[in-house]
Amino acid sequence: MAETLQEALLAPDVRPNVIADAVTLVEEEVSEKGLIIKGAYKTVTAFASNIVKDVIDALLPDFLEKLQPYWVDFAANGGGSFGDYLAGRGAEVSEALLSVTDARAANSERAPLRKAYNAVRPSGVKNVESALPRLGALVQKYAG
Repeated sequence: MAETLQEALLAPDVRPNVIADAVTLVEEEVSEKGLIIKGAYKTVTAFASNIVKDVIDALLPDFLEKLQPYWVDFAANGGGSFGDYLAGRGAEVSEALLSVTDARAANSERAPLRKAYNAVRPSGVKNVESALPRLGALVQKYAG
């Protein structure tokens, strides 16, 4: 295993694949959500068609930093499925990841994006929790 998630997933030959898989993950998760989430996603992607890819690219280092302690603990405790490991700590991991997007949204100068984010944030922990098995599998694919 790589020393850190950032070293493994941000390597120049790996990062584009991680981003593409993360975009697919987001699209799969959105497709399973209700009208509010789908509407917010449509609003955001209408505003800027590459926004999801660009945001993932920009936030990936911060997300990986938040996941690093979980990865270390997971690796130290015998491995298995990182997705299951994350799901078992759902609310805690979700809040850690959402702290990254909360900061990004708070600092955004784009009012439509802030409005869309604020509309979906109340259900954020639940929505991120449901994505943790897929997210863990994505991370493990490249770091494991």
